[in-house]
Amino acid sequence: MGESPHMEVFSNALRLLSSAALGLFVGAMLTEGGVLVPYWQSLAAAEFLAWYKANDARLLAFFAPLTTIVALLVWATAIVSVWEGHAARWLAVVAALLMFAVVSMFFVYFEQANASFAAPTIRVDDVATELARWATWHWVRSALSCAALAAALLCCWRPS
Repeated sequence: MGESPHMEVFSNALRLLSSAALGLFVGAMLTEGGVLVPYWQSLAAAEFLAWYKANDARLLAFFAPLTTIVALLVWATAIVSVWEGHAARWLAVVAALLMFAVVSMFFVYFEQANASFAAPTIRVDDVATELARWATWHWVRSALSCAALAAALLCCWRPS
């Protein structure tokens, strides 16, 4: 689009930063799914609820800013890539849409489920079933995050 060299440097840096941030996010999601969830499922229901109540604020303090920063970077990358007419702009848009789905899933399912663990308002007899449901939603969310990362990385590899 005949952009300035400074804009090209900025947009390329934004695509790389967005991809790196998505990589960190995906790593955190895979760690949560591969380490924390099996640990939670190994605990007795009452033990899990006590653990979750004690650590809910830590989980939120880690994942909320990480998710927010990643989402903002990915969405900004899509906007800049479309605005500049980058050859792989649609890959940036795909990454942004996938990240929108990932963020939306928190409000659709995880916010309420997490609150039921932290309060705890869930019946002890329902914990195992809800943790299995939580794990399924988490792996779907993780897969969407991996797909967003793949799209973002491909966007970096396409020339302007």
